[in-house]
Amino acid sequence: MINKERLISKFISYVKIDTQSDPYSNSTPSTEKQWDLAKKLVDELKEIGLQEVTIDENAYVMATLPANVPHKVPVIGFVSHFDTTPDFTGTNVNPQIIENYDGKDIILNKEKNIILSPEYFEDLEQYKGQTLITTDGTTLLGADDKAGITEIMMAMEYLVDNPEIPHGKIRICFTPDEEIGRGAHKFDVEKFGAEWAYTMDGSQIGELEYENFNAAQAIVKVEGKSVHPGYAKDKMVNSMYIAQDFINSLPRLETPEHTEGRQGFFHLSNIKGDVEETVMEYIIRDHDKMHFEARKQMMRDLVSDICSQYERDCISIEIKDQYYNMKEKVEPVMHIVDLAKRAMEAVHVDPIIKPIRGGTDGAQLSFMGLPCPNIFAGGHNFHGKYEYVPVESMLKATEVIIKLAELTAKEYE
Repeated sequence: MINKERLISKFISYVKIDTQSDPYSNSTPSTEKQWDLAKKLVDELKEIGLQEVTIDENAYVMATLPANVPHKVPVIGFVSHFDTTPDFTGTNVNPQIIENYDGKDIILNKEKNIILSPEYFEDLEQYKGQTLITTDGTTLLGADDKAGITEIMMAMEYLVDNPEIPHGKIRICFTPDEEIGRGAHKFDVEKFGAEWAYTMDGSQIGELEYENFNAAQAIVKVEGKSVHPGYAKDKMVNSMYIAQDFINSLPRLETPEHTEGRQGFFHLSNIKGDVEETVMEYIIRDHDKMHFEARKQMMRDLVSDICSQYERDCISIEIKDQYYNMKEKVEPVMHIVDLAKRAMEAVHVDPIIKPIRGGTDGAQLSFMGLPCPNIFAGGHNFHGKYEYVPVESMLKATEVIIKLAELTAKEYE
């Protein structure tokens, strides 16, 4: 039986450490404060008895749970990231514990009238009677992905303390900078030495994912001409108006707030401008590779059309691919998804197999030679003040890890 209070205590100790990443930094990790949690995890891994505990110059933490069976079993791995999104503050996280949730509104912050309501966040209804951990309405929580880290740590501790549970060699890794798309960039797959792995980085209980978006980032720069407005006729070129033309020329309903499932989108994530220059940051997402390429080309063609319209190079675009759909790499080894599905069913969790409307380290790792489906970590409403995680979901995720280790060992007897 997993110790519920110990799990809660461990999780809270992690989320209280600020690990917000920074997309504008060129270092790895992108922020110095990520080292604080990385070093803490190294100490805890050693304390619970794992072997080959290492931390490299980029803060990637790895460790080994040796096999306890005589027969040969494929080495499997579990991966989670310790950074939190740069899009919302993770400083001074003050979690609230809601025991025996009554299914009603949760007041996160009375002073600011911030309420977590099941009328808006309908997923809350399925957790009535459970223990929820929420924010205080001023920060994110950090369950993405400190819930995953907690579950891996608890599962490894349980397997160490219960050697009668058979398992092969298990490798774990905790990574920096996943939230800025770099979590796998300096991941040493050869050193990790697993045949396949699972990221514990999904959302609601039961999620099991082996499809994700193809992803790219686009930086669009518009150049204008600033002239005194009193003398601007036929001279001023306002970059913000050209940017507006660009924005309005993209399909309005192909944005995150209007899409679901496998539908792709263009997302304007940031814009900063004045008369002289406007810079827009977009992310481009699509599950289908052909549609993904078409989206990128649409943006390039639009830039070309606007330049022709203004008869000068007033707008430019730079597009960088970030990651691709892992389905291509996982489908040839679908037994690893089947094992995860069986593990969930064995601990009475109904698997929800669906595409990820996002990405994980596992997407990049799959293309680096480490097939890596994604398993639920339990949290909801990531990257904002309405984030919460049911403790019972975290307990079940921990049980899934343990059962996966056991099933893999038995599969290869």
